[in-house]
Amino acid sequence: MSKITPFLWFNTNAEEAMNFYVSLFKSASIGNISRYGPGGPGPEGSVMVASFELEGQQFAVLNGGPMYQFTEAVSFVINCDTQEEVDHFWNALTADGGQESRCGWLKDRFGLSWQVVPTALPKLLSNPDKAKAGRAMQAMMGMNKLDIKALEEA
Repeated sequence: MSKITPFLWFNTNAEEAMNFYVSLFKSASIGNISRYGPGGPGPEGSVMVASFELEGQQFAVLNGGPMYQFTEAVSFVINCDTQEEVDHFWNALTADGGQESRCGWLKDRFGLSWQVVPTALPKLLSNPDKAKAGRAMQAMMGMNKLDIKALEEA
């Protein structure tokens, strides 16, 4: 078990979100699920709390009601080695009500913020040639989904 586990508060769709996230990653699994019983604050049989793992990172979810919503102040970064990976995660996470944003950021249909980032980006932005690094930064600033080839050509 991880020492620190992100804990995600959902209104009523924690199980749907957990199943969706697990379906996106090659190394992913669902852990324990505790369900509301009769007389619980949530609908009987619905997920109260559950755990899952994505690429070795543990997560916990709760169906806690509408009191709290996700904001961009917290996001999860997906480091992608190829454009195919960028496209896979970007397309899946923005589908069915997700929202594109700038510079590789997006919100999925549950309102959770993600950054889909090519692993090449930090190297491009920290190029010792400041002009090249600046061009890569300007190219990135004009993109929603990041395009590795366009960033490298900048």
